[in-house]
Amino acid sequence: MRAILVLLFAMVLIHPLLAQPYDLVLINGKILDGSGNSWFYGDVAIRNGKIVAVGKIVSPDARKVLDVKGLIVAPGFVDVHTHIEGNDLKVPMAGNFVFDGVTSVVTGNCGSSNTALDHYFMQLDSVKTSVNVATLVGHNSVRRAVMGDAQRDPSADEQKQMEALVAKAMRDGAVGFSTGLIYVPGTYSKTPEVIGLAKAAAQYNGVYASHIRDEGDHVTEAIEEAINIGRQANMPVEISHFKVTYKPNWGKSVNTLAQVEKARRDGIDVTIDQYPYVASSTTLNTVLPSWAFSGGDDSLQYRLKTPAIRAKIKTEMLETLKRKLLKSYSYAVVARYGADTTVNGKTISEVNVLKGRKPKAADEAETILEMVAKGSAQMVYFSMNESDLKNIMQYPYNMFASDAGIARFGSGVPHPRAYGTNARVLGQYVRELHVITLEEAVRRMTSLPAQKFQLRDRGMIREGLAADIVVFDEKTVGDKSTFSQPHSFSTGFRHVIVNGQLVIEDGKHNGTRSGVVLHGPGYATTSKP
Repeated sequence: MRAILVLLFAMVLIHPLLAQPYDLVLINGKILDGSGNSWFYGDVAIRNGKIVAVGKIVSPDARKVLDVKGLIVAPGFVDVHTHIEGNDLKVPMAGNFVFDGVTSVVTGNCGSSNTALDHYFMQLDSVKTSVNVATLVGHNSVRRAVMGDAQRDPSADEQKQMEALVAKAMRDGAVGFSTGLIYVPGTYSKTPEVIGLAKAAAQYNGVYASHIRDEGDHVTEAIEEAINIGRQANMPVEISHFKVTYKPNWGKSVNTLAQVEKARRDGIDVTIDQYPYVASSTTLNTVLPSWAFSGGDDSLQYRLKTPAIRAKIKTEMLETLKRKLLKSYSYAVVARYGADTTVNGKTISEVNVLKGRKPKAADEAETILEMVAKGSAQMVYFSMNESDLKNIMQYPYNMFASDAGIARFGSGVPHPRAYGTNARVLGQYVRELHVITLEEAVRRMTSLPAQKFQLRDRGMIREGLAADIVVFDEKTVGDKSTFSQPHSFSTGFRHVIVNGQLVIEDGKHNGTRSGVVLHGPGYATTSKP
């Protein structure tokens, strides 16, 4: 009798849990679970921000049921290469990302990041964004905090200070360490300096993500440096926006991918990411020799006002242009120029003519120097080849990433990758060109990046994992953003769910900001108050 009473009492306690309704159920979906396996038909139930059931759910008791028959149900996409700092707090709904199926981003790439991550994460927790946010700690930001823009090696004490900053950032929750070795001041660093900082991140199981030193004439050496840093620091390597630039180097993707594959055979965890466009985007400063920026803006302005030094800068610019087999700067398009927004969307060649100068490379170089002196500009550079792009896209350890920030709708003429990276892959390269399969594309957008950056509860449709889910129409998904008219959201994404809450519902952003901070493994091993 006592045993029966105990059993009845236990059932009374358990029954409310069994009877608890789901928050949301997606029924009749075509589920791609993120593993790369084939799709299957089924339902997905969500409760308290988690996936609690996958399969056939008979008569679901739920607060909300969505019939997604004929649509793909997949894990939320993880964009591992973003630059959201700045607009994350100003445009927290992150429409360009969520309308492209992105539910989690990794920021702090290319060596540029917040360094006081404890404060940054408190800001994100306060503001709330529509996407989950993880971050790397950036080499350039750390170096500038300790050494400014000095063009020299660090002293032993400065190296220790930088390593301490990296270690603290890892304890505060960074997922790894990033470099931007074409940017000031990172371009002034030598490999041993970077290895020392990478080792500081490796102590906390971080990833080394690198915008390598060169993506053109010396791309193979730059890749080898990144691999060697991973080898010496004993940590995983992610080579950012993998590409080969300018005509003399087109076709080298065969060789560069072979380098990555050899490193993997040698036991080094090397992966890459890519955006599906033949144009890149970065600052106008990269057209000038890096030594021109040593010492900061005052030193730059002095050099530009000194005729002999200005002439030397200009000569080196024109020599570089010649090596690229280019006769003008018409390949460079202004995305955003604060000093004169009327030139946004125009090529440097067009801006040069508007200023009354002759259509010659030397005059265009003068126009560039003038723009840099007035605060520089964000640019789009048409420098790649479609054949290399497709070849890189077929590499199985390559994930798709936008290399973009949160866009202010209608502001400037940004690279369309900010709006359409995933939709472009799914629409053009999967459905239309059959470069890769749908299952493989989804794997590269979900479980592969989640595994690489140790976002352990993301990237798969699995019971117990976070309910980050995208629902899209494989027949209509596509990018609408173009280089001339970039401010256009992707189409085909019917619903986007972040931590169990609908953010995109029936194709419309409902204002929900349910994203959370995603901490790296160093945070989990550190005692927190």
